[in-house]
Amino acid sequence: MGALRRRFRSWAGDPRFAVPGAGLLFGLMALPLMGPRRAAAVAAGVVALRLIALARLPERWHPVRGAGRAVERMRGVLPEPPPWVRAAVPWLFVGALAALSFALDPYTLDVATTAGIYALLALGLNVVVGMAGLLVLGFAAFYAVGAYTYALLNTQFHLGFWVCLPVGGALAALFGLLLGLPTLRLRGDYLAIVTLGFGEITRITLNNWDTVTNGPNGILGIAPPSLFGHPFVHPRHYFLLALAFVAASAFLLRRLDRSRIGRAWVAMREDETAAEAMGLPTLRLKLLAFAMAAFWGGVAGVFFAGKQLFVSPESFNFLESVMVLCMVVLGGMGSVPGAVLGALLLSFLPEVLRGVDQYRLLAFGAAMVLMMRYRPSGLWPEIHRYHEVEEGRRG
Repeated sequence: MGALRRRFRSWAGDPRFAVPGAGLLFGLMALPLMGPRRAAAVAAGVVALRLIALARLPERWHPVRGAGRAVERMRGVLPEPPPWVRAAVPWLFVGALAALSFALDPYTLDVATTAGIYALLALGLNVVVGMAGLLVLGFAAFYAVGAYTYALLNTQFHLGFWVCLPVGGALAALFGLLLGLPTLRLRGDYLAIVTLGFGEITRITLNNWDTVTNGPNGILGIAPPSLFGHPFVHPRHYFLLALAFVAASAFLLRRLDRSRIGRAWVAMREDETAAEAMGLPTLRLKLLAFAMAAFWGGVAGVFFAGKQLFVSPESFNFLESVMVLCMVVLGGMGSVPGAVLGALLLSFLPEVLRGVDQYRLLAFGAAMVLMMRYRPSGLWPEIHRYHEVEEGRRG
């Protein structure tokens, strides 16, 4: 058994087998649940995604042991694309998705829109968990603040979607600051417990404040978004709006990650004591991370209310926070494309596995165990975080 394990590790670490190996692994996991045809489609999809990642970032041909030698070999075969080509690849991909929406059925578009909302949530949580290194377990509270802001302002004061969108994000950011001021001196598990309590307090308040939130009955009659006087009536409209939101958010957060603030967050995440000794204002950086993450959660909540046309406290329970955290961990903490990838996988997989509903949680648990064992840095990690994890495993 030991010899077999060593052989498997050497095979998994060989760059020549990295891309087909990932497809084979996911195909084997999907085979008992989905059948041979769908398992083959899953394997082909994983291989395609890995090839897209390689084409987008040629310096990361495959982030495994020995990747440097693989990069040198591949650079001798394929020419290095100019920077403008690499910058245009994600926007071409977004354009292809927008064009594909005209060929998809309403059900698929609805699921894709839900995946876009989760991608916004994952991008927001990735700021505070992945970039700043603060464990938050009550992120659904900011999601709820944004959703109820739009629901109340629209039904009570007849304000439109585009007016309520920045208001919901700003109010959620304010709640993030109010939560952060007394609690961000805590670290680790203690901070996670406090944020968990905040999430439950928010849900219970929404459930019991009948005079404002209508209690467990929720708020009905929310107006859909409209553009130039034309209300959204087709799932394609919501999908295109979600695609625009996710693309703009990913672009802004990627720029932020590479800025001075992003580097300060990374320094604080790796060693807060050392960052503070070097003069970084860690408390202000934490508050900024909390406020920005809460803002994205509020924007996602406004979009959710505009899509569902109904909100209730049951949509913002603890499991929502756990699901979004799993998306960030699965994709790769601190990685902007990883957060989007994790959201897409955990949004579409429940629909794909709907025929074997009783085994879905088993499949999720097995996938997380395998991820933590063989890919602890996530499916699309930051390159420096990946190498740190690999060095720690070897040590």
